[in-house]
Amino acid sequence: MGYECFDVEVTDKVAHVRLNRPDAMNSMIPSFWMELPQIVREIDDEASARAIVVSSTGKHFSAGMDLAVFTGGGGGANGLEGKSDEQGRRRAYLRQSAMMLQESFSAFEKARMPVLAAIQGGCVGGAVDMVTACDCRYATDDAFFVIQEINIGMTADVGTLQRLPKIIPEGVARELAYTGRRMPAARAKEVGLVNEVFATQDEMLAAVMDIAREIASKSPLAIWGTKEMVNFTRDHSVSDALNYIATWQTGMFQPADMMESFAAKSDKRDPDFDDLLPNPKQF
Repeated sequence: MGYECFDVEVTDKVAHVRLNRPDAMNSMIPSFWMELPQIVREIDDEASARAIVVSSTGKHFSAGMDLAVFTGGGGGANGLEGKSDEQGRRRAYLRQSAMMLQESFSAFEKARMPVLAAIQGGCVGGAVDMVTACDCRYATDDAFFVIQEINIGMTADVGTLQRLPKIIPEGVARELAYTGRRMPAARAKEVGLVNEVFATQDEMLAAVMDIAREIASKSPLAIWGTKEMVNFTRDHSVSDALNYIATWQTGMFQPADMMESFAAKSDKRDPDFDDLLPNPKQF
């Protein structure tokens, strides 16, 4: 299937999702917000990959939200406020629109497989919302991060303010959110926003794809459980998280993958794990 904003390729159980509008700095036009969750959900629903890599093309990763999302241009959208003279309905539509945009990135967290972001150049505004929803982030030397919303007179509302303070120290996140300053790649690595910094985009992509393939070599059921537990723990107490993993293991922990790991080690070969089942279809 062809997409306006993305190229998608699945190789060696790794899905590579590329933003492909470099001439427009990969700005997030209306179709972006429909295509991205569709791509992620299809990969997850079909269990067609065990890891997802999100990268970009051109000088910058993404300039963030395109003005067309607000004005209703580009594809016939009504704009965030909707068409109505009655203020209650307009405000309700605005809230639903914001939640729809949020869900486009929350799809990363809900996917059963890890999502790795490979970032070059500018990661601005909505792009920060996007990468903070990923499991891991990697960057080139020239990458930088900007919570752009404050610079245009608005509060960021698609996930940055909710996720970033749980990735980096809260005071650092607050400073970025209040000032709209650029955070260069070296500083992003220092505070833990990115895992590693690379000299070139090619070097970064090669390394990130290697990490994704290593993840894909593990038991996909164990990886799903690990991602589920880390996300749950982030948002709950240690006590609640311990209770959840105990309940999860009661149903999900089965010996087949562990026995395959032991057998592969004994036979000096790579383990061969079954893929996850596709998600159930709606009747």
